[in-house]
Amino acid sequence: MLILPAIDLRGGKCVNLVQGIAEQETIFSDAPIEMAERWQAEGAAYLHLVDLDGAFQGHSANLHIVGEIVTVLDIPVQLGGGIRTLEQVEAVLALGVHRAIIGTAALQQPDVVKQACTRYGERIAVGIDAKEGAVATHGWLEVSQKPAVEFAREMAESVQTLIYTDIKSDGMLKGPNVEATADIVSAVTADVIASGGVTSLEDIVALKRIGASGAIVGRALYTGALSLQDAIAAAR
Repeated sequence: MLILPAIDLRGGKCVNLVQGIAEQETIFSDAPIEMAERWQAEGAAYLHLVDLDGAFQGHSANLHIVGEIVTVLDIPVQLGGGIRTLEQVEAVLALGVHRAIIGTAALQQPDVVKQACTRYGERIAVGIDAKEGAVATHGWLEVSQKPAVEFAREMAESVQTLIYTDIKSDGMLKGPNVEATADIVSAVTADVIASGGVTSLEDIVALKRIGASGAIVGRALYTGALSLQDAIAAAR
């Protein structure tokens, strides 16, 4: 199982939100490029980037930083947040981002996902952000009536990678929603990367046990609750 350190970008800084609430922001670094280099140096094999400005506004304010991160790293990077059109997918991948994550548009315009997958194959992932089992969109500001498991099955017909985030767990340092993640894993043949609340080595072992292909870790790394090297060892 892969451990992906997360760098959430907002206003050019490396931040973390609690349950995606913009007002509950902690700034962890003014130097996201240095942070990316640190995670690579500590053994990360893949980096997860979120463009929070893109998620909230629908257009990116941080692509220049993403481009710099991609340039300085040797490991692959995936990016989500505000990627809602084929043109935006193309722009992100042209920067050298290995995988573009489509979230809101996947629910509202599933053809965008199909077209992107036809063109770029495994370089496209779908982000499924869920609250009480239903898919949330627009930077988690809106919650649909769509059950996350049903949506996962639909998306897995096109994509090889799903990123599942349980919103209530995110940023809480209380552990992931293993049960909900297991429901997604068992519903699809696609790889499922778990996100939200991963805090301890026990969390990583639990996610590995249910068959998650990866775990995204954010706040726990920044607060020191979890060390990246220990997390990678547990995932192995």
